Amino acid sequence: MKLQRMNRRALALGALAVSGALALTACGSDETGNPDGGSSNAAAPSNIKCDDASGQVLADGSSAQKNAVDAWVKQFSAACQVEINYKAGGSGAGVTAFTQGQVPWAGSDSALKPDEVAASKKICSGGQGIDLPMVGGPIAVGYNVPGVDKLALDSATIAKIFDSKITNWNDPAIKKLNPDAKLPNLKIQAFHRSDESGTTDNFTKYLIATAKKDFPYEGGKAWQAKGGQSAPQSSGVAAQVKQTAGAIGYFELSYAKDGIKTVAIDTGAAEPVEATVDNATKAISEAKVVGTGKDLALELNYATKADGAYPMVLVTYEIVCDKGNKSETLPAVKAFLRYAASEDGQKILAENDYAPMPEEIITKVRTTVESLS
Repeated sequence: MKLQRMNRRALALGALAVSGALALTACGSDETGNPDGGSSNAAAPSNIKCDDASGQVLADGSSAQKNAVDAWVKQFSAACQVEINYKAGGSGAGVTAFTQGQVPWAGSDSALKPDEVAASKKICSGGQGIDLPMVGGPIAVGYNVPGVDKLALDSATIAKIFDSKITNWNDPAIKKLNPDAKLPNLKIQAFHRSDESGTTDNFTKYLIATAKKDFPYEGGKAWQAKGGQSAPQSSGVAAQVKQTAGAIGYFELSYAKDGIKTVAIDTGAAEPVEATVDNATKAISEAKVVGTGKDLALELNYATKADGAYPMVLVTYEIVCDKGNKSETLPAVKAFLRYAASEDGQKILAENDYAPMPEEIITKVRTTVESLS
């Protein structure tokens, strides 16, 4: 009898231990959204603040930042019970979707224009759309010229190439800038964006600011120069450059993969400046906040000649209502943008060929995110 009582007691203690283990596992699953409980904390930053975020969020906009958003979503979704679907249909599509109330948040490589702000007031109850600079980086000019591993161009030459005024790779203007390169007698195949794009807007702003005589256009999200070929989104332009001998195109550095070479820009500095994250951050640090109220639109210095400052940069803004956000998506959008602007979120940018925002700018973004309502 004594032995039977001892066995029953041992079984009861074992059951209690199993029950406690299951309870701890359940707590871990509820907190992280991962059935592995505590093990998922090692995969995602433990300081991501989810608040009441849940459900799904559909967003659209800049394809320039898609690789950055993908990296953010991977970490954020591992920590919070939220599914972020970012379409990346281009800046123009994103702004339109936002001002029509189709998405609660959009990405754009250009700040909102006055008419777009006016349109946003119809869907931001008691407020308006604002620009939050979140992602920076160089617009790389990628090229595919067999036998040419290094290439330097200035803004005037780039302008002439993309306006069909320079049409061959052994043109004297290119030779002058690259005396040691073996430039082939090969036709230039210049590719630009077919969709409205903030990348195009910033690329042409650089050309207009530094080579207006050779690029006599107004600029904007839609391509205006003569000739050339087009492809949709940054990924499409990069794909065309990669597969076409003699090609040249513009896209974010994160798309310059799989052997695509990039042009160094002759700005008048001591040496031509390479398209790198650090060089882009140096140029962005010269930007000024020109937005009013909670809007943090920036004015970039495309004409910088500082040593090591890569001038052909863009800043992607996350566009959201300052007030009047939809109650069902506000917690998730706010939590996601808080993470993107955090130290961990900005660190991920550099790991994916993007430039983090300078500290004085991102500090203002963090304050504004917390005030969203």
